[in-house]
Amino acid sequence: MILAIQASTSDRVMPPTHRHCYDYPHPAVTTDVVLFTIRQDALSVLLIQRGNPPCQGMWALPGGFLNIDEDLETCAKRELLEETGVEGVYLEQLYTFGDPKRDPRERVISVTFYALSQSDLLTPKASSDAALTAWFAINQLPELAFDHADIVQLARQRLVSKLGYTTIAFQMLPKSFTLSQLQSVYEILLNESLDKRNFRKGILARNIIKETGEYSRIGNHRPAKTYRVINPSQVEIIK
Repeated sequence: MILAIQASTSDRVMPPTHRHCYDYPHPAVTTDVVLFTIRQDALSVLLIQRGNPPCQGMWALPGGFLNIDEDLETCAKRELLEETGVEGVYLEQLYTFGDPKRDPRERVISVTFYALSQSDLLTPKASSDAALTAWFAINQLPELAFDHADIVQLARQRLVSKLGYTTIAFQMLPKSFTLSQLQSVYEILLNESLDKRNFRKGILARNIIKETGEYSRIGNHRPAKTYRVINPSQVEIIK
């Protein structure tokens, strides 16, 4: 009777090394980051040249595999820092890409992010498994590895769509700026010219920026008032 009780207890208690076996295989998860900035009056993307197979030597987005003990945003920030040396930029989740054939190594699902920064704050440097880093104008991208061209295209669409109802464009500006600088950012992102009078009237009516009390002179132009975002630490919905 005692032996029967011991056997039953053993059946109920799982040993510390026990691992549950699932009926379905688990896919790998990665994060990839589309880092946008404005360089030489063009919307530009930071790419890495892959140092390892697959797609060795091709240009790609910074990214890599999710560690078992980290969340998605932490992984995206870690991979961006490890491969490019960039940190402290605005980061927002974009979309999940899961085509079964998107990666030749195995079944890989990528949770993608896009990031924004003023170009003067960035000094990318390749490290980890990235052979090189380089900026490419959005309309002059090289052939990209995996499905990264689709990721960049969707990130650009998302960025442009948010210009009309958020303060996201200000992530690409210095702390103080002129209205001309602000309009230039909008025109570059939208890829179209905007009427100066209507643009300024619309921006000022939204009460999202305020005067700094200082002026800026560019070239031979008359000094222009400078402004700053009222809430620079976050991207806000414009009502």
